[in-house]
Amino acid sequence: MCISQSVGTNAANNKPDVRTVQFLLNFNIDRLPPLTPLKTDGCIGPTTIQAITQFQRVVGGQTNPTGSIDPGDITLRQLRQAVPTVISAGVLQALMPDATTVAISRYFHPFIEGMAANEINTPLRQAHFIAQVGHESCDFRYSEEIASGTAYEGRGDLGNTNAGDGPRFKGRGLIQITGRANYNAYGQHKERDFVTPTNYDLIATDPELAVDVSCWFWTKHGLNALADADDVRAVTKVINGGYNGLADRQARLDRAKCFLCPKV
Repeated sequence: MCISQSVGTNAANNKPDVRTVQFLLNFNIDRLPPLTPLKTDGCIGPTTIQAITQFQRVVGGQTNPTGSIDPGDITLRQLRQAVPTVISAGVLQALMPDATTVAISRYFHPFIEGMAANEINTPLRQAHFIAQVGHESCDFRYSEEIASGTAYEGRGDLGNTNAGDGPRFKGRGLIQITGRANYNAYGQHKERDFVTPTNYDLIATDPELAVDVSCWFWTKHGLNALADADDVRAVTKVINGGYNGLADRQARLDRAKCFLCPKV
């Protein structure tokens, strides 16, 4: 569902819902002269309400526009029609609304290329992938685990057999891989060395690698099939090892489906 409650005049106006509507209105803004793009801050105000009202009048053909939108109503369906069918930087920004414009620019092309190369090529697969990456990276804020990695020291199941392997091979990438064994496996896949200091840092600092390692993990673990089944719990279990942050992952998935999946 695109929004959970009503947005606009005399509406609930939850911030995430308002923000979604603001992004959708901006995809339609050329149809609403003389209005200019809205600030996508999630705060309802006269400018957003004016845009809703004008959209309902001009595009929706409503004689008496209400200035409000309810979940699943015709105005919401009409707004979604203008979302590009091919993911653009603007669509990626809408799906990761807290990402900076610098971060969107940094990751956009590797992201599009990585999804295409790994057959993340249907709206549902893309929605699941972007939702999980958005959660794991906090909208492209982090490509490296904040913790020191000492918790992984001596973890034989991760291949951390040498002193210092925990911090050395802590989580890196937008979907973070951890442990010497995973760094070795990814290196073999790329025919590169990510074990020798300080090559492992590249998985976090090089945007192409940060995205590519995430796509590699996705493909290696067969997550396209789980996305095809629309099983967010199963996808989360593979990535997280449990269900930490499931509510946020689900909310991000719902948002991604709103923008990417068929506009019916």
